Amino acid sequence: MFHRILPIIIGLLVVLDGFILLGFGEYGPLTSLSTSSPIFASILIIIQFPILYTVLYKAYIEPVQLLTKDIARFMTGIQDEPEMKPNAWSNGMNQVIIFFIKSLQILKVFKQELRDGRKLRSEVEIASEIQKKTLDQQNIIVPNLTISMWTTPASEVGWDSLDIIPGWDNNFYIYIGDVTGHGVPSGFVMMMVNALISAFSLSESNGAIILAKTNTILRPRIKQNMMMTCVMLRWDANTKKMYYTGAWHEFVLIYKTKENKVYKVKSGWVALGMVKDSTKILKEQQISFEPGDVIILYTDGISEARYRSEQNGILFSVDRIIESIIKLDVKTSENIFRKLTIDLSAWMWYQCKQYDDISLAVVEYNSDPDGAAQTILDISTHIDVSNITEWNWWLEKIKNPAK
Repeated sequence: MFHRILPIIIGLLVVLDGFILLGFGEYGPLTSLSTSSPIFASILIIIQFPILYTVLYKAYIEPVQLLTKDIARFMTGIQDEPEMKPNAWSNGMNQVIIFFIKSLQILKVFKQELRDGRKLRSEVEIASEIQKKTLDQQNIIVPNLTISMWTTPASEVGWDSLDIIPGWDNNFYIYIGDVTGHGVPSGFVMMMVNALISAFSLSESNGAIILAKTNTILRPRIKQNMMMTCVMLRWDANTKKMYYTGAWHEFVLIYKTKENKVYKVKSGWVALGMVKDSTKILKEQQISFEPGDVIILYTDGISEARYRSEQNGILFSVDRIIESIIKLDVKTSENIFRKLTIDLSAWMWYQCKQYDDISLAVVEYNSDPDGAAQTILDISTHIDVSNITEWNWWLEKIKNPAK
């Protein structure tokens, strides 16, 4: 309202000055005074300016200065609460002050959330680094086996688990797992399982016992709606026999070189964390595994990858995994990994969205008994990128080292 009255005040002062200096047709209430005493008239005119300035100062200038000071102190962190009050002479200016006070209060909340977010991000980065090292530092060589493997999480902290663990009595454990849910809690469950399996493998030589003991400790420490599916291979380097234990995971795919055929093996019906005691449910079974044979372990990030990443797109499916393997002329661990990488990349298409973690482990029994065993993690250096025209999931470890 004041900004509407102010022009009227200024207009009245101009009219008053006109009477003082000129009168009205040489006849005005102050014409004779201004003519007989010009000094008095000048003083009367001059004193109008400080009055006008005072009005302007209280109505606009001072509020703007105080508001600027409050904003500066807030932005530099000197104060969190604005000291300014809506007490200007101008109602319009008071509305502006109220707006900025509310804005600063909202920014205060954002600042607090930002501080909390930075703290949380720091914790997430630590969790991501721990998870990354689980695989990155893996240089374990398993006798008579060539293993090609990698995992790429869909977020900073993934919930897939993929590891090679040397165990008691020359046994080696290769396992892949998928935790339900998303984000940091699922990532922590993955790390808990990895630590428990690593510990129990030092004293046990049976995959079912290791997973059952892991389940016993894990179950009371996680939410009821959280669980982890997994498949564990146990390679007995002494007898050169392969065993597997499944906990409600994807199929175990076994390529038999003599038959040139891929078999699908169900991996059990009870996941880790699903029941209190899985001792009588989990079973370790031997796999017919001969030189030249290959075992493929994967998570549903591959089998359920959607065509061109469309929400309602067709799934890549287990059958397409098998088809990719069969089409290969030379079915080695590395060749199968490369072929699945190329086919999956072309399926998900350009600028795809990764909805789930992707993990793949291809385990080959060396056909040459004297052949050197290998654990291949840096697959990217062995794949001709000219064959990849779309999305290179296995290159995520180079593009985003935090993963």
